[in-house]
Amino acid sequence: MTEIQTTTCRRTAPLSNIYLLQEAIERVQNRAPHLPGIAVFYGPSGYGKSNSAAYAASQGRVIYVEAKSTWTKKALLLAIINELEEAPKNTIYEMVSQVAEQLAISGKVLIIDEADHIIDRKNIEIVRDIYEESQGSIILIGEEMLPSKLRAWERFHNRVLSWDAAQPASFEDALKLKEIYCPTIEVSDDLMAILLEASKNVVRRICVNIERVREFAHREGLSTVSVEDWKGEKFFTGEPPKRRAREA
Repeated sequence: MTEIQTTTCRRTAPLSNIYLLQEAIERVQNRAPHLPGIAVFYGPSGYGKSNSAAYAASQGRVIYVEAKSTWTKKALLLAIINELEEAPKNTIYEMVSQVAEQLAISGKVLIIDEADHIIDRKNIEIVRDIYEESQGSIILIGEEMLPSKLRAWERFHNRVLSWDAAQPASFEDALKLKEIYCPTIEVSDDLMAILLEASKNVVRRICVNIERVREFAHREGLSTVSVEDWKGEKFFTGEPPKRRAREA
């Protein structure tokens, strides 16, 4: 279940992808001693992978960092050490050992989000170094091509215990998001089905379209919105509008 939070509402929506990430966390933490301890959680942008990771981090079960496109090896290590709330050692070699030691002692899972950046900058071997020295648990989160990118790094690739694909949002997920973002407006199931299809089952777009329904209901003074009410309105699909042909 991916959990989505708003600044105006502290309730959370237990979406399906957080269950998948929790299962991956438990799988690497509870693995047999002879099994590898790396998992990969991947999927298209907007599926709620990062929110799933942020929720796991909020439970105190993991060490979570979100990689940036500009990060060097040192920047990655400094970010992890900052999450460990420790003073960094002087050299990259020492910092790798510092991170590995804390992973081994704490038993926590190291989650690296936006891991595509680490691979694109050819810094993935330092993650393998951390794993080899700690024999801890590591999860990489990234886009849908992440497994393919990792194939080029065989020594890392063959240390992966599980490949977990984030799933598109279900109708039940959409209803849970509606209860968070539009709790005072009743939206008919058939309109929610159309909303889900227009959103292509992407969590971010579902949230955008629920907000459109909320704004529409507020503008029209409606407490219930049905397909008949919505006629003439459009949902956000992620596609830019087509240019109109100039009149002759």
